[in-house]
Amino acid sequence: MAGAVFCCAAKASVHDDVMTHDVIIVGGGPAGMMVGLLLARAGVSVLVLEKHADFLRDFRGDTVHPSTMEILEQLGMLDRFLARPHDRIDQAELTIGGKDYVLGDLRQLKTAAPFIAMMPQWEFLDFLKQEAAAFPSFALRMVADVDGLIESEGRINVVRLNDGETITAGRLVIAADGRKSVVRTNGLLPLTEFGAPMDVFWFAIPKADHGTRRLRGNFDVGRILVLIDRGSYWQCAYLLPKGKAALVKERGIAAFVDDVEAAAPDLAPLADKLSSIDQLSLLSVALDRLDRWHRPGLLAIGDAAHAMSPIGGVGINLAIQDAVAAANILAAPLAAGQNVDALLHKVEARRLFPTRIIQRAQKL
Repeated sequence: MAGAVFCCAAKASVHDDVMTHDVIIVGGGPAGMMVGLLLARAGVSVLVLEKHADFLRDFRGDTVHPSTMEILEQLGMLDRFLARPHDRIDQAELTIGGKDYVLGDLRQLKTAAPFIAMMPQWEFLDFLKQEAAAFPSFALRMVADVDGLIESEGRINVVRLNDGETITAGRLVIAADGRKSVVRTNGLLPLTEFGAPMDVFWFAIPKADHGTRRLRGNFDVGRILVLIDRGSYWQCAYLLPKGKAALVKERGIAAFVDDVEAAAPDLAPLADKLSSIDQLSLLSVALDRLDRWHRPGLLAIGDAAHAMSPIGGVGINLAIQDAVAAANILAAPLAAGQNVDALLHKVEARRLFPTRIIQRAQKL
């Protein structure tokens, strides 16, 4: 039976691969690398395909919550994780109308790591890569841009790269390639968009104080500014109404600096630190979820299944939890050579409730 190719480019013939892996994972982000690591630990043959040549990206999620570090501790990986460069935040500050408030104290948590670890995502992904490399059944291929999936006999079982090369998955394809996933762009699973009331400008502001790390939220009339303390600089997120980015740029950098200084007066003066509109990096916030995360031969997890707002830094942590749930449900059957199509719905069922709760909160 001829295979159906789900992609925008012309068809390419499927050739015999040198090796067929049990699981092909599309995307080498937190969800893809973690599920690849966990499946490989169970003896499942895994190939992770990452389209970029490295993990270096600016303004990617790097907020690792205590719940994620609890998982790392249970896996015996926490000490090695914390040996990587990172900052620690155990309190959050909120400024509303010029008044300061302290929100929570993570030091009171009864967990192995009662703080937020601020680790650049490329560092975290390299850590997962190193951990996974200990298992012979794990493979990672960089510069492997997937642009289509191929269905044969009613199952997704082949991924196709943008150069026409095809790679066969023996038992499962996992889409962990983010909000621009091949699953989304090619309409392989139904998607519902909930809308997002905001976009975000990311930028950095140098700082002299390298002392206690803090997470700050500054709320002024019509202005919301989030500041993540990175030691030598503030990583800043300025929230703006959806679709207003062009207007902000038209007003110019001087007007933007005025808005930032109004939201956080203690940062002033900023004119010499924020002097060009090119220093702003726009993140178009999406809030959506696949109506169904699976079909025969295919499972979507992480942002591929549910795009989140960056506020709160929940994305990377939800992605890790998706990966753990998928591995807990699928690893043993995959290692035993079983067909797992009938189990894929259990991954979605386990992760759907927390996903709904968090997305509902982010819509407010």
